[in-house]
Amino acid sequence: MKRKAFIKTGSAALAAMVLPAYVLGRPFGYTAPSDKINLACCGIGNRGADVARSLHKTGLANVVAICDVDMGAPHTQEIMQLFPTAKRFKDFRELFDKMGKEFDAVSVGVPDFSHFPIAMLAMNQGKHVYVEKPMAHTFREVELMMQAEKKYKVSCQMGNQGHSEEGYFQFKAWTEAGIIKDVTAITAFMNNHRRWHGLSVSGYLPAQPVPETLDWDCWLGTAAFKEYNRGYVNGDWRSWYEFGNGALGDWGAHIIDNAHQFLELGLPTEVNPVKMEGHSLFLFPQASTLVFKFAPRRNMPACELTWYDGYDNRPELPAGFGDYVRAKNIPPPTAGAVETKRYPGKIIYAKELTFKGGSHAAPLEIFPAAKAAEMAPRLPVVPQSPSNHFANFLKACKGEETCRSSFEVAGPLCQVMALGVLAQRLNTKLVFDPRQKKITNSRAGNELLAGPPPRKGWEQFYKM
Repeated sequence: MKRKAFIKTGSAALAAMVLPAYVLGRPFGYTAPSDKINLACCGIGNRGADVARSLHKTGLANVVAICDVDMGAPHTQEIMQLFPTAKRFKDFRELFDKMGKEFDAVSVGVPDFSHFPIAMLAMNQGKHVYVEKPMAHTFREVELMMQAEKKYKVSCQMGNQGHSEEGYFQFKAWTEAGIIKDVTAITAFMNNHRRWHGLSVSGYLPAQPVPETLDWDCWLGTAAFKEYNRGYVNGDWRSWYEFGNGALGDWGAHIIDNAHQFLELGLPTEVNPVKMEGHSLFLFPQASTLVFKFAPRRNMPACELTWYDGYDNRPELPAGFGDYVRAKNIPPPTAGAVETKRYPGKIIYAKELTFKGGSHAAPLEIFPAAKAAEMAPRLPVVPQSPSNHFANFLKACKGEETCRSSFEVAGPLCQVMALGVLAQRLNTKLVFDPRQKKITNSRAGNELLAGPPPRKGWEQFYKM
């Protein structure tokens, strides 16, 4: 090859290569704007604001668009000011229509029932998706999202952020080393005050004037039409079966996620509401105890998981339990609501050992103390996390890592929780066939796996 031809060909090849920063003379840790993921944030108030800030803080994303049905309301002001040049939208469909070619990924920090249409449209257009927990509102929606992740070959992450911290890596290491084995029972509990505690309704709420800043029709999304009432918005949607997934959907993903993944629990064969206080057709119960039964898996025995929620519905603690395990880095405003003596957590009963843990990233502890001291020399080293949950997602978008809470991983966990919500709603035992994914003893329950039909004009998201 002649020298000129070599230089011309070599320069073109070099220009096409993606080179590490240090080759180009940039310092380690530097990420050029052109190397970042272009991100659109859907939901920029309350928890959605936390997600947007956390993704931005990694230094791996350019926030190019922000979208919120109540753009301009007080709770959206901070993010609007943080990203003054980002283009603004109220309707996510308009965002995708007008800017679909200008961003690579989307964050979804909106009410539970609104996760699905945004995530499905994003995946359909080849966008990576970070979605708050639970992934979706119904069993069927989660199933469709798992299928879409696989079909469109995009990186997807559910926002149970502890799944990238110490508790995750410890559970993985201890399971692989045989420290956690032969688990036959798990107790999980969340007993702090919830928004619906003390509430009683006989139907949906009366109409109130819609705030000028709010696109109420877009807020409703796929849900059946209802007149606006402030008792539905800004977190109060969690109280209603129509819009939220209750304490289990809110906190289960932070408490039972590692056990579900590394003990390969899959889907249950039975969900039994053995205790139900204040059952309502509209609001989540004042307290409930749910028993999930899981069949034997490979070389692992059958396992029973018991969930407790409700302020005074605490599980009985075994001898030698000691103090509760306190979780760190619980995001606001939840952190302020977690009372000192009411930490959420779990107890894991294995054949030889018993473990206690908290929520989010909290590690497990062996108890009683004497047994913990005896086991200490045998415990494996727990590796440090290479990236937090938000950086893990963005690096996965770039092909550098794999999402730790992908839809493939998080989906079955969310379906377990969705079945628990159905047991609460119907106040009846559900017998479930994990292979056919059907409830076999309740026609009403089986129909509710799919959820209510989408509102006219929103059907297309279920066909993507």
